[in-house]
Amino acid sequence: MQFNDMRDKIAAGQGFIAALDQSGGSTPKALKGYGVEEDAYSNDEEMFGLIHQMRSRIITSPCFSGEKVIGAILFEKTMDGEVEGKPTPAALIERGIVPFIKIDKGLEDERDGVQLMKPVPGLDELLTRAKSLGVFGTKERSVVNQANEAGIAAVVAQQFEMAFQVLRHGLVPIIEPEVNIKSADRAASDAILRDEILRHLDRLPEGEQVMLKLSIPAEAGLFEPLTKHPRVLRVVALSGGFSRSEACEQLAKNPGMIASFSRALLSDLRHGQSDEEFDKTLGTAIDEIHAASVA
Repeated sequence: MQFNDMRDKIAAGQGFIAALDQSGGSTPKALKGYGVEEDAYSNDEEMFGLIHQMRSRIITSPCFSGEKVIGAILFEKTMDGEVEGKPTPAALIERGIVPFIKIDKGLEDERDGVQLMKPVPGLDELLTRAKSLGVFGTKERSVVNQANEAGIAAVVAQQFEMAFQVLRHGLVPIIEPEVNIKSADRAASDAILRDEILRHLDRLPEGEQVMLKLSIPAEAGLFEPLTKHPRVLRVVALSGGFSRSEACEQLAKNPGMIASFSRALLSDLRHGQSDEEFDKTLGTAIDEIHAASVA
């Protein structure tokens, strides 16, 4: 797939985007969920080696193909690694799956009800390297915990500032201002966020497009104006702490949004499963998430 082929697949593909981008802080939890305890590794290098083995097992599973998984978001170390002797992005492209990379470096402490992204030193170099490896786009996450207008405005402004930097490198940014689904005023946060994003979308130059990764809204259909905006290539949903069945049920109520799940995709996979058990378990999850994405 060339860049334009990947754009077409993301814009119109009948499937979902897998999130395989757990970073340093979340890797121990991801490994524990996979059945690998912390005493199985003694340093970061061994830890990242184990999580790469897990991701390689997923990527090479027969059910993990471009038929239902149209994209995959990678952690930087996964992007720089290899799967079956090939750079990970190339291995995905061969399977018909569009590669993305997570570029944020974590979250600042909460202020005004939100958590902004930490600075990302060396971002231009990372984007250049990602582009050279055939990566199509990026993902950057911040969090909204309260329906604070000033805080949400700051989150969206920071997200679009980074998105412009990504666009200058010829990549497509996934803007991810996650609304905490446990927030008491979640519905109000959703509405403020939608309107703030729309304001910034209207300022994008003609011909430029971004993607959005959003929490499934408390009010079904609230993000429909975003899914139909000409500056938006695709709107994807995060599972945000919902179980897979809950996330799929809620997602199916929001036409125009497709899944980009991590925990909800990987939750039943275990290190000790045989290849047959692993592939069957992963395939069941893929089928369920795909069905909700195309509902």
